[in-house]
Amino acid sequence: MPSRPKKMERQVVGGILRRFRNWLPRHGAGPPQDNLGEVVKEPERAQEHCLPNFAGGQHFFEYLLVVSLKKKPSVDDYEPTITYQFPKRENLLRGQQEEEERLLGAIPLFCFPDGNEWAPLTEYPRETFSFVLTNVDGSRKIGYCRRLLPAGRGPRLPRVYCIISCIGCFGLFSKILDEVEKRHQISMAVIYPFMQGLREAAFPAPGKTVTLKSFIPDSGTEFISLTRPLDSHLEHVDFSSLLRCLSFEQILQIFASAVLERRIIFLAEGLSTLSQCIHAAAALLYPFSWAHTYIPVVPESLLATVCCPTPFMVGVQMRFRQEVMESPMEEVLLVNLCEGTFLMSVGDEKDILPPKLQEDILESLGQGIKGSQSYFQQKILEYEERKKQKKPKEKTLK
Repeated sequence: MPSRPKKMERQVVGGILRRFRNWLPRHGAGPPQDNLGEVVKEPERAQEHCLPNFAGGQHFFEYLLVVSLKKKPSVDDYEPTITYQFPKRENLLRGQQEEEERLLGAIPLFCFPDGNEWAPLTEYPRETFSFVLTNVDGSRKIGYCRRLLPAGRGPRLPRVYCIISCIGCFGLFSKILDEVEKRHQISMAVIYPFMQGLREAAFPAPGKTVTLKSFIPDSGTEFISLTRPLDSHLEHVDFSSLLRCLSFEQILQIFASAVLERRIIFLAEGLSTLSQCIHAAAALLYPFSWAHTYIPVVPESLLATVCCPTPFMVGVQMRFRQEVMESPMEEVLLVNLCEGTFLMSVGDEKDILPPKLQEDILESLGQGIKGSQSYFQQKILEYEERKKQKKPKEKTLK
């Protein structure tokens, strides 16, 4: 096993244990701790809370965008184009305007990463996914997307509702997209007051609620309550897709590869599965974070990223599997989420973590999944207590 600081190793392994410990009981039977999107009778406003891990944090979001497919002149391909933007920003300084143009120019590419070969459809499964844009200073903006067919009859092209925010809270923004979708089916004009109220609202502290007053034609006025999860470290990730696609042993090998800052590629059919799994894999590093190239869904035009010699963690749709396999890559872990297999690996992934640590983690996770919450928590406590204690002989040897 490659050498590394013992303290860092204990922190990272402790982080993965705590993450699964906190998530598993919440994922099991019984009501969830956070009830997002609940309609309540009495409005309640929460105090503003800024997240230190994300740039900004003053508002829920920076932009709401609708991205549609527009046919290119004289060709059969379609090009994703922003057809609705809120808010419209005016009187920007030159530098601010250039930054906004770069941001808005990149977003359509990530809303339709599949390429430009589209045709009108009568049926299309709704997909909720996300992407990440990294600024020059290292700060990140997250795009929360809902892709679906607009209301109507006959063949039509899908469109994407995209919310750009500096805040990581996937469950909460999924509920916001539900409300946007509901209003968009009525009229674009109904979206504006809802999003304006959301933009003026303060982002709630962990466990707190912000309530919006909204009017919908033919339905009247309703109060929409958005509750932030109590544990702010878990609000931006859902482990269910990762656990459904891969075994505990495979997840540990991915975790170990990430600790060594290697190149990791995830393959999946659906955009939702792809983005959820890669976010969950990156979250395993807590209290550390992935500081290298990070693209949850790689657009077709950026597939050359997999040839990069530096560390990266990226997600690629299964339709581009052949191109990825034929690309010149070295020491990469290629994960097939559809079949739960590793298509390529370095070969030492099973030996990176010490055997004893692997046994502790696997045993704890297995008991937790089976629903034995008390046993699982006891194993975690035993592990954390054991790592604090040192035998006298070990001290004298140092």
